[in-house]
Amino acid sequence: MKLDNKIILIALLALLTTKLYAEPVSGYEYIKPETRTMQDDDFSNPGLLAVDRGQELFNKKYETDKTCSDCHGKEGEMFNKKRLARYPMYRNRSNEIITLQKRIRNCQATITENPLQTDHPDLISLETFVRNRAHGEIVNIQTEGPVAEEIKEGEKLYTTRYGLIDMSCQHCHDFYPGQMIRGQKISQGQANGFPAYRLATGEMANLHLRIQQCMTLLRAEPFATDSKEIEQLGLYLMSRSNGLAIETPAVRY
Repeated sequence: MKLDNKIILIALLALLTTKLYAEPVSGYEYIKPETRTMQDDDFSNPGLLAVDRGQELFNKKYETDKTCSDCHGKEGEMFNKKRLARYPMYRNRSNEIITLQKRIRNCQATITENPLQTDHPDLISLETFVRNRAHGEIVNIQTEGPVAEEIKEGEKLYTTRYGLIDMSCQHCHDFYPGQMIRGQKISQGQANGFPAYRLATGEMANLHLRIQQCMTLLRAEPFATDSKEIEQLGLYLMSRSNGLAIETPAVRY
């Protein structure tokens, strides 16, 4: 190998190492100033409509004459905010990843015979409302013990190339944060703002929906809803956000 090529290779490796081991930075730092203003303003943030809808559903009486708020308070004031900041969790006794949405759905199934299906817009609104109760808390995903293997599998999925474009999540979010694509800066892909309002689609998206949308952009077959893969990748992405404050509902492109 020529000397010039060696120098270039060393420089590239140094750049990649810097990206791979950078401290987590919220996507908030990568969005445009006007988008930050929108997120910070309670009257302008469109995601707060989902919070309001979620609270309405939270206080809805089902055929059993019960509501979610019976246990958790009309404003969700009885939630343990620090515990909310630990979702998704790993349940040892059943060997499964419990996302916040799954936890809500499981609770819903105890008070109605017709719980909402995964990623139904109303269930995402409920997820947004509940996650918003922990706004400002620090993401604190458990990473040791049995859950470590699930996170490891999620990391493998994160670094796997997908689709016709033949890229992985890592290519964008570890190697190129701060670079421009379609008029927007690429972020680190941190998950602390989800569910988030997407300006590009005009809808609320939780983390799993966002993963599916990204895979579609890669011209790949998205992981199925409720699949093991999407739960493992979601868990890994959220664990990368440990130390960041919850921003739900964030506003993202």
